Amino acid sequence: MKLGIDGIRGGLALTCIARLLWSACLMACLFVLASARTAQADALLDEAVEFTGQVLFLEHKVPALVIGAVRNGETSIHGFGERSKGAQAPDGDTLLRIGSITKAFTGQVLANLVAENKVSFTDSLGKLAPDMASGANDAVQRIRLIDLATQSGGLPRELPREPGPDNDPFATITLAAMADWLKQAKPIYPPGTGVLYSNVGFDLLAIAMSSAAKTPYPQLLQQYVTGPLGMKDTTFEPSEAQKKRFMQGHGFDGKPLPDVPTGSIIVGAGGLYSTPNDLLRWMQWHLDLSAEKDAEVRLLDHAIYLVRDGLKPVYGMDESGQMDAMGLAWVAMMPEGDRPFILQKAGGLQGTFAYIAFAPRQNIAVFIAINKFDFGAAMAMGHAANELIANLAPR
Repeated sequence: MKLGIDGIRGGLALTCIARLLWSACLMACLFVLASARTAQADALLDEAVEFTGQVLFLEHKVPALVIGAVRNGETSIHGFGERSKGAQAPDGDTLLRIGSITKAFTGQVLANLVAENKVSFTDSLGKLAPDMASGANDAVQRIRLIDLATQSGGLPRELPREPGPDNDPFATITLAAMADWLKQAKPIYPPGTGVLYSNVGFDLLAIAMSSAAKTPYPQLLQQYVTGPLGMKDTTFEPSEAQKKRFMQGHGFDGKPLPDVPTGSIIVGAGGLYSTPNDLLRWMQWHLDLSAEKDAEVRLLDHAIYLVRDGLKPVYGMDESGQMDAMGLAWVAMMPEGDRPFILQKAGGLQGTFAYIAFAPRQNIAVFIAINKFDFGAAMAMGHAANELIANLAPR
């Protein structure tokens, strides 16, 4: 079973009372800090980020938590607990698995290819990956790239398969297994008419883009995203030196989980490793709306392509905040009260949950990760990140 790529989030959300108390406490803290430090925006950011992380860590008692934020070019990162048994607290250079946040990188690669006219959003799976889609029924072959990127392709969450061994659970996710399954697969609903969370869809998106560009997908990611942004710790295959900075994941029972190889297929859906420093560098690119370089890519990547109204079904999208619309993997949340428009993505893999969110027009982004599969903590950190954005970037 392909554990965790957003598929094992859920459980009970914070109660209404707890959320109100949380928000009131945070707002009071920020009010005091703002009054005392009106001329020090960076100090306010640092205090607010540390306070949010400390409360989450103490409340949910996970082995480790790391939180970071960027606002107006200023960054703040704080870690709590032990990134592995006996090790120091996580920091900006801590390597961790980001699970389905990988999908937002896949969407950005798609935006680059569309901007360069190498593919079109309306290109079909059958056109771009004929070897993979050969033998599939017409409905599957007509699924478009935009359907895959907006979780509206009508495909299931996971590829039906035999589970791999504990030390290599993704080993049975192969090109051959994917192609064989496609020959008998049918969309669960007409593509483009609903949203159903699908790791299969993003793996197929990466395969289709790789086929169209005649380039392995990891190389496309390095060419368009991680290379230009200097994200040296964002990779599918960490080096031995990078592994020494790794944050150990834990299962639901609190026992450490082994780190396992990504393999060659789940690179579109959830196989990336990264660090808080790299992720905040990535967020600075997203927040640099006035930059001429990559302006078209940024515009394509931040656009809304599918609104919730009229979609049927909508499933698996609301754990970290209600999905109002879909971008290229980004979950769009419309402004509500003091909270601005937010694009966000959550992920979970091998005992680590992670969440990233940014307000494009307010120039702020927040990232949080914990190293234990804990439903309540995962949902709480999403809500805390959204509320932190609301308090630091009121409309």
